[in-house]
Amino acid sequence: MTEIHMPRLSDTMEEGVISTWRKQVGDQINRGDVVADIETDKAVMEMEAYDDGVLEKILIAEGETVPIGVPIGIMGDGSGAAAAAGTSGGGSDGSTGGSATTAASSESGSTETASPDTAAPRSAASTESDADPRERPKASPLARAVAREKGVDLSTVTGTGPGGRIIRVDIEAAAEATTDTESSRQSAPEPQPTERSESHQQSQDLEEIPLSNIRKVTARRLTESKQQAPHFYLTSAVDVTDLVSFRSDLNERLQASGGPKVSVNDLVVKACATALRANPSVNVSFRDEKLFQHNRVHLGVAVALDSGLVVPVIPDADRKSVSEIAAEGKEKAERARDGKLKPDEMSGSTFSVSNLGMFGIEEFSAVINPPEAAILAVGATREEVQVHDGEFVVRKMMRMTLSADHRAVDGAVGAVFMQQLTSLLQDPIRIIA
Repeated sequence: MTEIHMPRLSDTMEEGVISTWRKQVGDQINRGDVVADIETDKAVMEMEAYDDGVLEKILIAEGETVPIGVPIGIMGDGSGAAAAAGTSGGGSDGSTGGSATTAASSESGSTETASPDTAAPRSAASTESDADPRERPKASPLARAVAREKGVDLSTVTGTGPGGRIIRVDIEAAAEATTDTESSRQSAPEPQPTERSESHQQSQDLEEIPLSNIRKVTARRLTESKQQAPHFYLTSAVDVTDLVSFRSDLNERLQASGGPKVSVNDLVVKACATALRANPSVNVSFRDEKLFQHNRVHLGVAVALDSGLVVPVIPDADRKSVSEIAAEGKEKAERARDGKLKPDEMSGSTFSVSNLGMFGIEEFSAVINPPEAAILAVGATREEVQVHDGEFVVRKMMRMTLSADHRAVDGAVGAVFMQQLTSLLQDPIRIIA
């Protein structure tokens, strides 16, 4: 008998969610096969098999959360003996095995002598579809959890997320449509409002949404950041009229040569990396009462997901061209939205950029992503009337706010960094020089 345990897939992972079982009871598993998708604190990742065998029992159903080290499945020779032995009490180890043992026991009993397929604890997934799980539509872990809660069949839902992925709002819309349809079929008039109906209305007004692991970790880390790091903020208004024109010309040249387009944010990221190389006192971390200066510049670029906030990292951004930053940033953002980014691609950043300009936000202050010492918040570009040489002129303006940890960065140091960053963005040829 070989137990499959919840693996540790990131340094900060303490528990994982079975997002999808890729193998079903009775399937042959070879070493290196992808057995399941696991939602960690950072992403949904593939779990590979370390041994050969036949999956005889699934101990933890899709959507359930268990600590690392807990058995989640049993492999054997396919006879079912391993599953029976595991269920009879010889399987899990110590305290971490408690929840898995409980889950296994609850699924045993009258079904234990049936075939391995019928013995599998598939009740949690049965509301989604009776079809082959490997053919299920793409859906976020949060959408799957809400679908189970509301009894919505994922195969009947059209996804509106990236690549047709089903997201939470799709499930809520489907559940509401089902409720409306059922209501219209009721021929008898509803009774007069009672205390029960008022209670039902109150329950509909308040809905608990299951937290994804990513959102749990985001909440914990950013709360610690706000509580432990004394933030201060520096805001600059940048005249990006020339930057916008420069970007347009650059994209025409890149398109003509078959290269990828660059965004204003790509130019901001490159300018940040250049300014950090020139001002290493901002490229630092404060932890354990010590100050560390990073010799390399790794830029984190915040990406908002349905399940929370992730920050893919562009390593050595100061040594890369704007085109390389644009291509790498786009590719990692797409994989982050699909939950395919690896933990090491979201670790090791020394400074982060968060841009909400595409939503029309003029300016905001971001929370520092620890253990970094600073983060830049970028707002939208807007036309404003400015005074130049004693005359009113219309210019394109963009506001940026640096949030800095005062334990690691002094106000004057942050101000010099912002001054240099502003200078680069207002003279964009220097960004690629």
